[in-house]
Amino acid sequence: MPLNLISARIDGELIAAREGQTILEAAREHNRHIPTLCHLEGLKPAGACRVCMVELAGSQRMVPACTTPLQDGMSLITNSPALGKYRGMIVELLLSERNHVCSVCVSSGSCELQSLAQSLGISHARYPHTQPALHVDMTHPRYTFDSNRCILCTRCIRVCSEIEGAAVWEVAHRGVASQIVSDLSGPWGSAAGCTACGKCVQVCPTGALVEKNRLSHDRYKNSESITRLSKRRHTMST
Repeated sequence: MPLNLISARIDGELIAAREGQTILEAAREHNRHIPTLCHLEGLKPAGACRVCMVELAGSQRMVPACTTPLQDGMSLITNSPALGKYRGMIVELLLSERNHVCSVCVSSGSCELQSLAQSLGISHARYPHTQPALHVDMTHPRYTFDSNRCILCTRCIRVCSEIEGAAVWEVAHRGVASQIVSDLSGPWGSAAGCTACGKCVQVCPTGALVEKNRLSHDRYKNSESITRLSKRRHTMST
């Protein structure tokens, strides 16, 4: 079947896109950078972090680029002083909500939250740090989960369910009490469905999920390989 093409403007540039594409997908195909934290190509979009918000021209609204379908005739702004201020506020809130002290984090230097903060010129959070004392699960023989460094992006949940098919992770509680838990809040090391594949560790954007006995200088994550695996599985299934 022929692809249905639509046209839209992104930062004033007229582009052609495929019907059904999200704003983020179309923007990336046309070399427009929109920052994200929860999005990962190959996984279903969640719209959890709200960093990818863009402005809809002629409207007061901001919309999430990762979950909003591009529509014919849309005019979008992906970078503006208002968006920069908004994205900075989101990152500062994430930094203040839990323990993200880079100097004592094993993921320092390979953390997407840290990199995004640096790109936005954020060196500290202006908001009071809550730093709740959350659990650190070290029961797994190969990996560690530290809720204190989690940003609730849900990448681990989606990759475990959609790619590995194990469905070990889920979100428990609500609001500020929300936490990622394994196997109905049981110890990760006792989760019967866990295959120890490490995909959740690879896609984690912070130091919440890490491999044991790895120092920061030799810590390696490869979320791109997860994306390639997802594409291969999708191709085989269709």
